[in-house]
Amino acid sequence: MNTQQNMEERLWTYIDGVCAEEEKSALEKLLQSNVEWQRKYRELLDIHQLLQSSELEEPSMRFTRNVMEEIAKYHIAPATKTYINKKIINGLAIFFVTMIVGFLIYGLGQIDWAANGNTNIPFNFNKLDFSKFFTNAYVNIFMMVNVVLGLMLLDRYLARKKKEIRHA
Repeated sequence: MNTQQNMEERLWTYIDGVCAEEEKSALEKLLQSNVEWQRKYRELLDIHQLLQSSELEEPSMRFTRNVMEEIAKYHIAPATKTYINKKIINGLAIFFVTMIVGFLIYGLGQIDWAANGNTNIPFNFNKLDFSKFFTNAYVNIFMMVNVVLGLMLLDRYLARKKKEIRHA
């Protein structure tokens, strides 16, 4: 394989006319005496003539400008800061915080603070019955929707922060 590659390299330098005079005379002797070298020379000479006769396709001089003009025809979406209303985002955040605080206040309101126990904690967690808070299917659905919306809000907030960090 190495001799084949060496033969091609030497023949290409001969065809291109960049070889030294000694190399040129040695290659001419090889071409006259060796059939394999003659066959390879004709093959490479055909390839060389094909490359010389064919013209490579080039884009037009205005190619870049044409592409940019086509892109300019389309409406580019504005930055998200221009169409996201921060008042709505803040309102949703306040709503979720209010709901969480409301559930905590309601839960703490159900505790019997006067119950006597042998612990330092003023209430007994074993007597706290969570089933009365979450028996209604509508309350469960409402809480699930709130959790999903809260996670979506957190995702949007983190994505915005990540984008600000990337552009900074």
